[in-house]
Amino acid sequence: MSSPTRRDILRAAAVLAAAGTLGACGKSDQEESGGVVTVDLWHGQTDTGKAAIDALIKEFNQTHPNIKVEGGGGGVTSDSMLQKVTAGLAAGSFPDIAYIFGSDLASMTRSPQVADLTSALGDRLKDYWPAARDAVTVKDKIRAAPALLDSLCVVYNKKLFTAAGLPAPKAGWTWDDFVTTAQKLTNPAKGVFGTGWPGVGDEDTVWRLWPMIWDLGGDVVSEDGKTVAFDKVGEQALGTLDRLRTDKSLYVDPKPGGEQLYQVFLGGRMGMVATGPWELPDVIDKGMDYGVVPLPSYSGKPVTISGPDTWTVFDNGSARVKAATEFVSWLMEPKQDVRWDLEGGSLPLSTTTAAMPEWKKHAASTTGLQCSWMPCRPPASGPRSRPTRRSPSISARRSSPYCWARSPRLMP
Repeated sequence: MSSPTRRDILRAAAVLAAAGTLGACGKSDQEESGGVVTVDLWHGQTDTGKAAIDALIKEFNQTHPNIKVEGGGGGVTSDSMLQKVTAGLAAGSFPDIAYIFGSDLASMTRSPQVADLTSALGDRLKDYWPAARDAVTVKDKIRAAPALLDSLCVVYNKKLFTAAGLPAPKAGWTWDDFVTTAQKLTNPAKGVFGTGWPGVGDEDTVWRLWPMIWDLGGDVVSEDGKTVAFDKVGEQALGTLDRLRTDKSLYVDPKPGGEQLYQVFLGGRMGMVATGPWELPDVIDKGMDYGVVPLPSYSGKPVTISGPDTWTVFDNGSARVKAATEFVSWLMEPKQDVRWDLEGGSLPLSTTTAAMPEWKKHAASTTGLQCSWMPCRPPASGPRSRPTRRSPSISARRSSPYCWARSPRLMP
């Protein structure tokens, strides 16, 4: 972001500090020569995501006898991965691969230990959606491999809507509709909230606000990248949340990552929640009768935000960089990508994966991924992605996606 927050400044400072202490980091290639190369992966996944990546690691290790990927996860969730990796860089003990949010990659690449994957992956990304390509590109260099794509919609509990005597929400609804619906869903006697929102001020709190800001005509930063561009409309967006808080229809999650919020929703005590395809496997496993609808807006036009994330490779010696790059390259292949999408709750990284029979069957049979939920024609303009610090242009792409299956934000 060109106008960094205090949090962004602290992040960048930590990474820069780490970069200055890395002269003796990593293991020498001699430790890896003539035998199996061990790759340390910090994936930060939990539940269905962890099960999906563990299965893929197992298959890779079985089919690549000269490489052993150890997927310990790093001991933290993906929401805390930046801090974990930054501390590891400063201490000289860091992974070969880490799951890094796309919005954090640019500041992370200030460390010389982040590998440049341009020669290895540059020609392979032509088939990948723009959001995935943009997420791994910093100053025209490929600095990571695409890991995941998602976006926000509203998932709602049909049972609670019926109990409140409410019709299902429909595309084109407004934030006023959302507030009114949340009020009617709320039932203090039964411990039921209308909706929820992360409340610790982390990325999960903030990135949900950007579609509201964009819809009101604001932006993350000005065109020249020198000032914020949401000062005139930010108050209105926050005012919407304050209305929900004031009437006690909003559950505010006090913990990072939104995990408590989702537990309330999955427990049948929240009517609706803004979330992404990553939550669908858990919703389906719970046997919830659910529906999916685009985010509300102020204008009546659908707006959402893309959240592309990355597999970032770190330099622990040329042998390990080569092995780590081989693993992330393998993960990107459509055969593995479609498994990751179906089992972990993501979207296809490429047009090839999106055209695979497995994905088409999954999209057609899963509520919220059905083609009938998509617009009939591409939007007039491209998508907006989760803001990053590398340039204001990444947040200057408009979005009008309708669903997760083949949202127009992903169309090339």
